[in-house]
Amino acid sequence: MAINRIDRKFRRLKQRKKKAFIVFITAGFPNFSITRRLVLELEKSGADLIELGVPFSDPLADGPVIQESSRASIESGTTLTKILALVKSLRKQTQIPLCLMTYYNLIFCFGKKRFLKLAQSSGVDGIIIPDLPPEEDRDFIRDSHRHNIDTIFFLSPTTSIKRVPFINKFSRGFIYYVSLTGVTGPRKRLPIDLVSSIRRFKKYTDKPVCVGFGISRPEQVRQINRYADGAIVGSAVIKKIQQNIGKPDLVKRVGRFVKHLSSTP
Repeated sequence: MAINRIDRKFRRLKQRKKKAFIVFITAGFPNFSITRRLVLELEKSGADLIELGVPFSDPLADGPVIQESSRASIESGTTLTKILALVKSLRKQTQIPLCLMTYYNLIFCFGKKRFLKLAQSSGVDGIIIPDLPPEEDRDFIRDSHRHNIDTIFFLSPTTSIKRVPFINKFSRGFIYYVSLTGVTGPRKRLPIDLVSSIRRFKKYTDKPVCVGFGISRPEQVRQINRYADGAIVGSAVIKKIQQNIGKPDLVKRVGRFVKHLSSTP
């Protein structure tokens, strides 16, 4: 399988002894023009990889902040087709790795083969599907890899050690470690057993392990980077977008916030 942008990014980071800083934003929120500008600004502000959330009416893994952004995005007319078109247009300006975080129902209704073909031609590098365990659709995972699209699966505090090699087998790009039980959203403190969990799981995988859910402060990013291969921030960034809707410098304000989070030793 050809090496894609995600693989190259992690290789370069490893060579430089750096950790990945990954940012999630909801595609189409507050509109597509701002999403496009945000992607470019986030890259300049220190993001190594960007997750574009595909809004869904019943997002089981998302907390209230991301749910609200998804609702607003759907009401503004965002569709999977428009998001793929956005990625394709962004590829004329940036080669930053782009992942789609979406739910399986959307891909199934869109058409799995059609989705993979368009995602590859648009320049999507990876997909994160919170409600798809690997055993539920191995054909889709295999076809994703044939289209050079990484499938990024989850580990969590409740994952058994016996299951980790199985998740590792089907994951490409990196593995997403959910730092806490529950949904996304900023937290004042990270779980006390986070470090021990990361260390334990990393013994059973050869993929980069990046930590998400609850991260909203630079000190949390620094803590995670001591033990994992990267940190993922979503709700805190979405909240900053919400706070600045209508302001002409929204994109710059969000960029400064992300630079503040990502500027870690």
